[in-house]
Amino acid sequence: MFADRAKIIIRSGKGGDGHVSFRRELYVPNGGPDGGDGGRGGDVIFEIDKGLNTLGDYRHRRKFKAEDGQEGGKRRCHGSNGEDIVLKVPEGTVIYEASTGKVVADMSGENSRQVILSGGRGGKGNMNYATATMQAPKYAQAGQPAKELEVILELKMIADVGLIGFPNVGKSTFLSRVTNAQPKIANYHFTTLAPNLGVVDTDNGGFVIADIPGLIEGASQGAGLGHEFLRHIERTRVLIHIVDAASTEGRDPLDDIEKINHELKAFNPQIAERKQVIAANKMDCLTKEEQETVLTLLKEEYEPKGIRIFPISAVSGTGIRQLLLYVKQLLDENPQKSIVFEPEYIPEEMLIQETLPFTVVRDSEDPSIFITEGPKIEKMLGYTNLDSEKGFAFFQRFLKEGGILAALEEAGITDGDTVRMYGFDFDYYK
Repeated sequence: MFADRAKIIIRSGKGGDGHVSFRRELYVPNGGPDGGDGGRGGDVIFEIDKGLNTLGDYRHRRKFKAEDGQEGGKRRCHGSNGEDIVLKVPEGTVIYEASTGKVVADMSGENSRQVILSGGRGGKGNMNYATATMQAPKYAQAGQPAKELEVILELKMIADVGLIGFPNVGKSTFLSRVTNAQPKIANYHFTTLAPNLGVVDTDNGGFVIADIPGLIEGASQGAGLGHEFLRHIERTRVLIHIVDAASTEGRDPLDDIEKINHELKAFNPQIAERKQVIAANKMDCLTKEEQETVLTLLKEEYEPKGIRIFPISAVSGTGIRQLLLYVKQLLDENPQKSIVFEPEYIPEEMLIQETLPFTVVRDSEDPSIFITEGPKIEKMLGYTNLDSEKGFAFFQRFLKEGGILAALEEAGITDGDTVRMYGFDFDYYK
């Protein structure tokens, strides 16, 4: 079965704990601290695999976890870093945060590889805490915790043109005629249960076309398999609306077009505004007089709206060449704009809004040092890479918007004082 949606839980690796140990050598009865730092936890990385076209790998497995960092060792030995986990997905996969439905990342275009959850930072060993007044520290820093996120993966096909229309109007037959795709074709509803992609070659160029399985009334509210398929036309630039002009099943072509357009608008108003062409199919089932009557009705209704009508027969191929040439012309007039879903959910950004506690106290031995700790600070350090320019910029914003700077100023901090956060020291300047 075609898999284009999956819900999974991803978890980065926990940072390894720092180690507490002391040198034990012959003739050195009171050796100093030599506990090493813990290793960094592995990242969760999503990567496009051009060889994949479904999310089938995620149908029967729910949890994916990167490796934890190892604990530091004696003799200043650094724990090994955890292995990253790389999750391969087809191009066009959009990653959503499950509880809010916000976009985390869109794996398409230039975004072929992205770290979604970074591993926890390794804790510092006790060798880092030796001072003139504390020469034998018996404590070390714990590794930063792992990050976990439940996400929904949705594949939104990347095609220039989408075929839309009610079931059994001839979309699969049309696709098999104009491309090398081989969809299953039969005379019953919902014979197409998976979107099919094909490449069309025309005299004026080529394009990618997707057969979107037949829609029904109420699809935008999830009726039938509506939501499962509507997402696949979100990236298309032109829509070919195929209708049964011969009314072989007793439906009115004009009514069919209005109902499908209503579903598009209800699902996503931007889709309904895409360039559209109407292919009046099964014309070979009508007499010449009947053909003229149907075409006149369609043209009077839609050509004033800028929508061209093309009489075709998907079975015999009549009229298809003219239709494809016009579609390619529309594509050329509407240059490709990479339709990318912008990130709305960034795990680090959520930290600013969380109301976790923190404390600010002066160091008892050195009043110019302000020790800032608590779940809010610890979680932020676990999510943020302070070694990167982007990470440090977020850290500065976090201090301001998260209320930490205000708390430091209230505690009496002045320029040149030190802010200490779980082993990290920063100079304060307003």
